[in-house]
Amino acid sequence: MLGICPFYFSITLLLLAGMVPPWDKWCKAFSPSPSNYKYYCDQRVVNVPARSILANPPEIKMPASNIPATDVAKVSAATQSYLYKRHSLALRLMHWINVIAFIVLLMSGLMIFNAHPSLDWGKSSYTGKPSVLSIGARELDNGQMKGVTTVLGHEFDTTGLLGVSKASNGGQVDVAFPSWMTIPGSYSLAEGRQWHFFFAWLLVINGVLYVAHALLSRHLKRDLWPTVTDWRGIGRSIINHMKFKHPQGEDAKRYNILQKLAYLAVIFGLLPLIILGGWAMSPWLNSFWPGWVDLLGGRQAARTIHFIVAWLLIGFMVIHVFEIIISGLWNHLRSMITGNYRITIAAKNEEKNHA
Repeated sequence: MLGICPFYFSITLLLLAGMVPPWDKWCKAFSPSPSNYKYYCDQRVVNVPARSILANPPEIKMPASNIPATDVAKVSAATQSYLYKRHSLALRLMHWINVIAFIVLLMSGLMIFNAHPSLDWGKSSYTGKPSVLSIGARELDNGQMKGVTTVLGHEFDTTGLLGVSKASNGGQVDVAFPSWMTIPGSYSLAEGRQWHFFFAWLLVINGVLYVAHALLSRHLKRDLWPTVTDWRGIGRSIINHMKFKHPQGEDAKRYNILQKLAYLAVIFGLLPLIILGGWAMSPWLNSFWPGWVDLLGGRQAARTIHFIVAWLLIGFMVIHVFEIIISGLWNHLRSMITGNYRITIAAKNEEKNHA
């Protein structure tokens, strides 16, 4: 396991330093048509099967900045779709590192929570004040165990999921989160902390590299920073999302305003906050600058913030995956694996039929 972080870290550094062979060499090697690989590799060139050429192609007007003039005819003569280079290799690699790191951090974090299954506010959890959240078990008169989750003084029966779950031998076990949700599966605070700290630093290093890459490549300004036009269309974007309507054609190349705001909130809001909350629970980092933990309300307050932000990130991931599924699972998945996103343009004749 200890070899994972140096491996990914080294590859990412190579990418940022420009030492990895150019994309066209990689793409040529793995292209389904090596003799015509540019149609698969160049973000501005279309993927046009010869058999799809129409006798009377509809006229399609496209911005010269998006597709070279020599290729517009090919687009018009084809099935009105082409592959667009959406994500660089560096961004794709860092994205999947984040996915793996976050899953491991979530599951190992739940194991750590099982050691002290309550959240409090302030510097200590021994103040006698009610917990913000607690998950435990209560024995019933018949000898069975009942899972009880308390949120701000309100109790909920969560038997079978939280507080009490079924053990491998068929009996009951009183643990906050069941074994299938934790790493490791069997209770071990020491191992849970090892997994958590390793992937936490992997996430931090990967995040720093991502921000550096986004700034140097202008990905942040070009793709993520909202424009005046974006802000003017925020109302329409909200309505379209509520109707599950997503951009089509050339509009699909750009993130909409809600996507941009969500990504910026995660990158510069939730992730830094969850990292600070994690650092605040470290006595070593607390001694580095005495008193800074109090800015978060104390160590127990920082732990509560850390936990809440983690679930906000889970909420973001759920919505993110849901939007990917309903707007074209394979197309989005392919773009995050190969970098290529297929843009489909409605033919002029089809537009007339719908008019």
